[in-house]
Amino acid sequence: MTRNVMALTQRELAATFYSPVAYVVAAVFLVATGYIFMEKTLQPGAEASVRFMLQSMAWVLIFAVPLLTMRSLSDEYASGTIEALMTAPVTDIEVVLGKFLGVLIFYVALLITTLLHVVLMMRYCVMDLGVLFYGYLGMLLLGALYVSVGLFASSLTRYQLVAALIGAGVLGVFTLLVDSLAGWYGGTWRNALGYVNVLYRFEDFAKGLFDTKAIVFFLSGTAFFLFLTVKILESRRWR
Repeated sequence: MTRNVMALTQRELAATFYSPVAYVVAAVFLVATGYIFMEKTLQPGAEASVRFMLQSMAWVLIFAVPLLTMRSLSDEYASGTIEALMTAPVTDIEVVLGKFLGVLIFYVALLITTLLHVVLMMRYCVMDLGVLFYGYLGMLLLGALYVSVGLFASSLTRYQLVAALIGAGVLGVFTLLVDSLAGWYGGTWRNALGYVNVLYRFEDFAKGLFDTKAIVFFLSGTAFFLFLTVKILESRRWR
C-alpha cells in the first residue's frame, strides 16, 4: 500500500507543479502574505508576533486551496484517465491518499516560503519560538483540512471551476457563515457554532496555545472528508 501511495503522490505532485494554475495561486498567495507582513506586522511599535499574518493566511487559503485541488479528480474525470485508475491494482483509499499527499506537499512548500518573514522578524526582534511552532503546526493542520475538503469537491464533478466553487463554498460555510451566525446567536447556539468554526479552532494555535481538542477537530475533519471522497470514488465503480 505504501508503495502505491508514494507513486500516486509523486504523480499528483508532478501534475501540480506542472499546472499553471498552481503557480498563479502561489504567486497571489505570496504577494498577499508579503503585503500583510509588511503593512500589518513589520511595523515600528507593532507586536513581535506572526499571529496576525497566520490568521490572515487562514482566510486567504479558503479561496486558494480549492483552486489547487480543483483539478485533482475533476481532470481525471474529464480526460478519462479515471477509468485507468479504477482498473489499476490500486485501491480507492490509495488513490485518495496519493492525491491528498501530493497537494498537501505543495501546500507545505508554499508555507515554507513564508518562513522568510519569520527570519526577517528574528533579525529585528526577539520571538517566542513556542508560539511560532504552534502557529505553523496549526497552519499545517488547517491546510490538511482545507485540502481534504477541496479534494472532496473535486470528486463531485468533472468541471474544475465547479469543483473550486464547491470547495470554497463548503469552506465558507465552516468559516465565514458560522462565524457570522455565532455573532447573531448566543448561549448554546453560539457554543455549537463555535465548535465547528474552523477559524475559531485555529485561533488557539495562532496565539501559541496547545489545544488537544483543536487537534482532534482538524484530524477528524480531515479524515471525514477523505472518507467521503473515497466513498464517492467507490460509487463510480458501480455506475
